[in-house]
Amino acid sequence: MTLVPAYTATSATAPLTPGVITRRDVGPKDVLIEIAWAGICHSDIHTVRGDWGAVPYPLTVGHEIAGVVTRVGAEVTRHRVGDRVGVGCMVDSCRTCANCRAGYEQYCLAGFTDTYNGTDRDGSVTQGGYATHIVVDEHFVLRVPEAIPFEKAAPLLCAGITTYSPLRRWQAGPGKRVAVVGLGGLGHMAVQLAHAMGAEVTVLSQSLRKRDDGLRLGADDYRATSDPATFQDLANTFDLIVNTVSAPLDLDAYLRLLTLHGTLVNVGAPPEPVPVTLFTLFENQRSFAGSKIGGIAETQEMLDFCAEHGIAPEVETISADQINDAWDRVLASDVRYRFVIDAATLGA
Repeated sequence: MTLVPAYTATSATAPLTPGVITRRDVGPKDVLIEIAWAGICHSDIHTVRGDWGAVPYPLTVGHEIAGVVTRVGAEVTRHRVGDRVGVGCMVDSCRTCANCRAGYEQYCLAGFTDTYNGTDRDGSVTQGGYATHIVVDEHFVLRVPEAIPFEKAAPLLCAGITTYSPLRRWQAGPGKRVAVVGLGGLGHMAVQLAHAMGAEVTVLSQSLRKRDDGLRLGADDYRATSDPATFQDLANTFDLIVNTVSAPLDLDAYLRLLTLHGTLVNVGAPPEPVPVTLFTLFENQRSFAGSKIGGIAETQEMLDFCAEHGIAPEVETISADQINDAWDRVLASDVRYRFVIDAATLGA
């Protein structure tokens, strides 16, 4: 076991504070990663605040991780010392169930192991990426292409794959009309990815405040959902809507924007139930679906796609002593579009 510097939550309401966490010894199939950059995801805040269930404090969060391999186990074949790598939202799964064998580890029938607040193989609680080092089974470590700026790589392991997966699953591409609800950390990735796939992209945002950003990132249109005319003008329009917002919305209003056989996919996860009227689905044979991250193979595919098309999140890099302020700004929607922690400052 090794103690490493980290930033830790001690309760649902207290600020995060510097401390240390334990990392397991490097096993035969493990990779030791010196973390360079750790992204801040709204899920980190939801988890610490107990929005999604009980939390075993103290807890270190962070599931957007980019770093360099510093040690490998004797049986590791996928990675070498010095490789640029990434770790996302999961660090293990059963790998024997039908879903895992099909490459959908994120839907492991036994439940995958979360990067933080999960149960590790030794029964301990997994601790996340707001730390200087992490030990991960090689199967769940991704290769970060050189074409992706390293300080921008970490958010791709959550925000990138969370939006890439449904766009691929519902075949965003030429001739498809895609709407992205919300232009935040997830939404600004969805716009870039859908545009690169060849779809016609519209952003649906509460206001026009970020319109210039949306068009610059690849949107063909940008409409304010606070304007009732938006829902009248765009009725029966979209083949696919990707909802990235983690707050309750009038889903029936958005479902009515779908054309024949259209699908609304939720990737945002509000903590409270959200109602849907079944008769809204009956019209146009609409579908309402959910999606979470992607399997390991698909995540690597996403990273390679981003490298090929010059896609990266827009980030603001911060030092460890700015984490609490950054959380406040995330809650105030005051970030364009992802905070990334310089992990070198965690041990300072």
